[in-house]
Amino acid sequence: MKQLGYFTFWMMVLGMFFMGGCASSTDGGGEEAVKDVPAYTIEQFIKTERVTGAPFSHDESKVLVSSNVSGIFNVYSIVIADGKRTQLTFSEDASRFGIAYFPKDDRFLFRSDNNGDELFHIYMMDLEGKETDLTPHEGVRAQFFGWSRDRTSFYYGMNKRDPQIMDVYEMQLEDFSSEMVYENTDNLSFGGISPDKKYVVLVKAINTNDSYMYLYNRETKERKDLVDASVKAAHTPTDFSADSKTLYYLTDDGGEFKRLMSYNMETGEKKEELKADWDVMYASYSYNDRYRVVGINEDARTIIKVTDLGSGADVALPEIDEGEITAVRVSRSEKKLAFYAGSSKSPYNLYVYNFETKENKKLTNTLNPEIDINYLVEGSVVRYKSVGDVDIPAILYKPLQASKDAKVPGLVWVHGGPGGQSKLSYFPLIQYLINHGYAVLAVNNRGSSGYGKTFFKMDDRRHGEEDLQDCIKGKEYLQTLDYVDGDKIGIIGGSYGGFMTMAALTRTPEEFDVGVNIFGVTNWLRTLQNMPPWWGSYRDAMFEELGDPAVDSVRLYDISPVFHADKITKPFMVLQGAQDPRVLKVESDEIVAEARKNGVFVDYVLFEDEGHGFIKQENQIKGYGKILTFLNTYLRDMDKEEETAAVE
Repeated sequence: MKQLGYFTFWMMVLGMFFMGGCASSTDGGGEEAVKDVPAYTIEQFIKTERVTGAPFSHDESKVLVSSNVSGIFNVYSIVIADGKRTQLTFSEDASRFGIAYFPKDDRFLFRSDNNGDELFHIYMMDLEGKETDLTPHEGVRAQFFGWSRDRTSFYYGMNKRDPQIMDVYEMQLEDFSSEMVYENTDNLSFGGISPDKKYVVLVKAINTNDSYMYLYNRETKERKDLVDASVKAAHTPTDFSADSKTLYYLTDDGGEFKRLMSYNMETGEKKEELKADWDVMYASYSYNDRYRVVGINEDARTIIKVTDLGSGADVALPEIDEGEITAVRVSRSEKKLAFYAGSSKSPYNLYVYNFETKENKKLTNTLNPEIDINYLVEGSVVRYKSVGDVDIPAILYKPLQASKDAKVPGLVWVHGGPGGQSKLSYFPLIQYLINHGYAVLAVNNRGSSGYGKTFFKMDDRRHGEEDLQDCIKGKEYLQTLDYVDGDKIGIIGGSYGGFMTMAALTRTPEEFDVGVNIFGVTNWLRTLQNMPPWWGSYRDAMFEELGDPAVDSVRLYDISPVFHADKITKPFMVLQGAQDPRVLKVESDEIVAEARKNGVFVDYVLFEDEGHGFIKQENQIKGYGKILTFLNTYLRDMDKEEETAAVE
């Protein structure tokens, strides 16, 4: 696929923040419990490998991947013919993520920051193994946007001129000289450059769903509105055609879900290219426009459609036993397809498929061989009623050993955001908790993405209110299941989910028995005032959804858990990275200190070398292991609370 700089608003927003009704599918209550389920350790779960990326080499004999098999992420090459893997970077502290091979040789680009501070730089590894920082500016963030069509340069964003603004640059591969190609004076988001280098597509976030889209002509220096500014809707550029005559974009204008549209650069005509009953998440076109790749967010699953645009027929992708195909990349020759496949109980593996020979090669085996996949649990999509008669979708995980005669504690899992989504994908912490006998309900509360823009906007300026009730109704749903101990239910979440955890413990202190807050926001006034400077127009979008600290201070104070810590009565746990630029360490420091003043037990786990999300395996092992210890002590064995308190 063409490697343009896609509009990344949602990725940044999602990263900011890791009788209940009838189910729409089975809740597993009628199944027999499995005896003698092996209890796997957190080390065994974390030693399951994570692999990302798969850009092809110039001759398409290899792919470039990032793997955490060394304990942190490093860059590796994998030979497609025989699966031979070669380690290319050897960092022992900060993770390194591969970007792409060079267009004509085996040099490659990678990115790295300082242990989670998100000030990424772009590096080159030459053929002799020497690393060079191509963006060597202290305190500056750089972001790769994509190769030029002629493969003589690449585009990237950098906030060197102004910490709050990502200008667009082009770097020549011949001498690595760099030139600003778009000075982002209006603080817009980059959406791509046309193959003929004439046009730059730009986006301005209105709120966390809606956005404007503009086309900048580099020759005339004119900027054109591509959408009616009076209509609030999402507009996300996805790709240009190879001849630069067509811009493709996603929009939910006129409907609940995003669909794929095209814009004719010469006539201005707009045409619907693809519509589904769910959000079209992304769309891209192969190098010469032979194939279109589309990802559809279908009820917590990613459905991939690859279309041969010559015939108009969908390409029959290989069937994978271990799960569904998710991320897809077409090689430049359009002869090969790299993709990942997995499920909620099977970690993702990388494959390369040959369109011509139909040969499909599996290049990774990520699941730790010490774990039998038959003892892991597949999630099921369920729904329950919440306040206002709103249907809430969720993913339910039933431990194999659970039954009405062997009841287990329950956990309400809240995703990050605001506006994230729990999907049917593998997460080792969830499987670890299930394996050790905890039923998990991953709630997609109102305000979650993937279920239409009306549902998505339901929590705007109402955070910690009805969306919190959705979590409480999730608890009540768990209580209807005959294999769940309804008197032992906790709440857990990361980032925005961490906020929801603390909101539950402060606003409804008797609803949940324990809470686990993973780098969650506890002071919205501070968080919104201290968003990373490079967020640009996203700052205004967050203000629109959550409130502007300058004018909405009373409301933001009211929903900030740190100011109501005296209401907490139940034990909780906090995990935090000291380098986190999104949810600052002081957020967790203060909520812990305030709760401890009142004699509430708090287990505080701080990692000095992590940011917003824990990358290092040793930290995941320590932190996630402590979560189970905490839950076993204060939830599973909560009836022994007085005895435990005496020991403390």
